[in-house]
Amino acid sequence: MAIVAVDPDPGKAPLLKKWARDYWEAVHPFNLDGAYTNFMMDDEGDARLTAAFGNNYRRLATVKKKYDPANLFRVNHNIRPAG
Repeated sequence: MAIVAVDPDPGKAPLLKKWARDYWEAVHPFNLDGAYTNFMMDDEGDARLTAAFGNNYRRLATVKKKYDPANLFRVNHNIRPAG
């Protein structure tokens, strides 16, 4: 689910951000476990990222360790190389 709040008036940004977060919190209990990581907010954290990939996260971290051990490709929410 993508929640978008847009208004041409920049002064309304705090109100729109609050509306979007409140909406997300209201519907979140009904969401499925996965998530589209490119739509995640910067404050959602690693737990949400790990949940988004579910059982595949560890496998992807192993692949990341092999092909990107220096974590060069780390923009947005990132799967860190397995440690």
